[in-house]
Amino acid sequence: MTDTVSMKDQLLTRISDRSAVIGVIGLGYVGLPLAMEFVQAGFTVIGYDVSQRVVDLLMAGQSHIQDIAGDTVQAAVAQGRFVATTQEDRLRECEAISIAVPTPLSKTRDPDMAFVLSAADAIARQAHPGLCVVLESTTYPGTTRELLQPRLEAQGLTVGRDIFVAFSPERVDPGNPVYHTKNTPKVVGGITPACVEVATALYQSCIDTVVPVSSPEAAELVKLLENTFRAVNIGLVNEIAIVCDKLGVNVWEVIDAAATKPFGFMKFTPGPGIGGHCIPLDPHYLAWKMRTLNYKTRFIDLASEINSHMPEWVVQKVADALNEVRKAVRGSRLLVLGVAYKRDIDDVRESPALDVIRLLEERGAHVEFHDPFVHEFREDGHVRKGVELSDEMLRWADAVVVITDHKAVDYQRVVDHATLVVDTRNVTAGLAAGRARIIPLASGPASRAVS
Repeated sequence: MTDTVSMKDQLLTRISDRSAVIGVIGLGYVGLPLAMEFVQAGFTVIGYDVSQRVVDLLMAGQSHIQDIAGDTVQAAVAQGRFVATTQEDRLRECEAISIAVPTPLSKTRDPDMAFVLSAADAIARQAHPGLCVVLESTTYPGTTRELLQPRLEAQGLTVGRDIFVAFSPERVDPGNPVYHTKNTPKVVGGITPACVEVATALYQSCIDTVVPVSSPEAAELVKLLENTFRAVNIGLVNEIAIVCDKLGVNVWEVIDAAATKPFGFMKFTPGPGIGGHCIPLDPHYLAWKMRTLNYKTRFIDLASEINSHMPEWVVQKVADALNEVRKAVRGSRLLVLGVAYKRDIDDVRESPALDVIRLLEERGAHVEFHDPFVHEFREDGHVRKGVELSDEMLRWADAVVVITDHKAVDYQRVVDHATLVVDTRNVTAGLAAGRARIIPLASGPASRAVS
């Protein structure tokens, strides 16, 4: 028992006095901001990534993440507080390691754990007594205990005595001007009480609020509940948008009026689909886990069906709008405004814009895009470049399709010069009448006619 207390207390002391070296595996949207918070808290941080390009960029003092300024990275490197590397053996220097690697889904919607397993195996090869390992990657309940713990214990290390293992779900919201890594509460669930204590102390060193829970399974399920809640409610308002369209009611008016209720209602808004690295994916981890237990998650499946149908709904809106002026989709010139998955960021992961573009092109349209944050993107090995949002381009397009409501776009100019605007984000509400006929996501009393 003395050795157990001693190992834990030694690590707690090194966390407290900032002498512990912190490792972060995966230097993307989750890992790099976390690494910089540890640096700001006074730790030396080793960032490990398999991409030499990312490592070289960071060591040159540049950031590839929109929410992290290059100056922040440059200062951390110059002070000797941060080093990025592709050398796995540098992990042996660490006394705490956070895993922040991707957890995508396969084409069959099953979890692809390859990156997590690769990180776990790398840590296991470099593991030593007195190490705290925390998985942050979103995954199904049971991952930490079933995949991470056995690999570490196979090295002869006992979890809770020699090594401390926990799960703490990432809660990154790219582009959020208010909440970032430091001021977003951090949930932590450990394999043993000692694991919870060590992991809690680790994150309390750089995060304002830490919320311990009883187990890694509880912590894993917290993240899935958060984003399943959002996916289900977005699915609900997307269906309400379809209902409003069929009834000839303005869905935005209905939602805004409902939001005046001071209790029992939370505002969600419809759109052309859902995107990003969380909402389209996370609920499927829970659905997959439940299928292994012979249970069908009906809410999750229904919300996914509705949300995944929205790009087709938008394309049909475009087709109907063109048909009203005796034009076919085939051969039409279309301009998509916004390809990022949400406003004012440069992330196109799972963006509904990609589906809209693909579906329109499958119908024979010629599609260009403009996004002030995304000048080009790669899909299926093909690089697609954006165009300038000029008056000429707006007049060139038979229809402009607003997918992402970036604040930097002058929508008044869009409606002044375009002929037809299909507005999936309600950005044209309140604008002065212009040249364009406006087609909303869900119809109100009448579409705005060409002036």
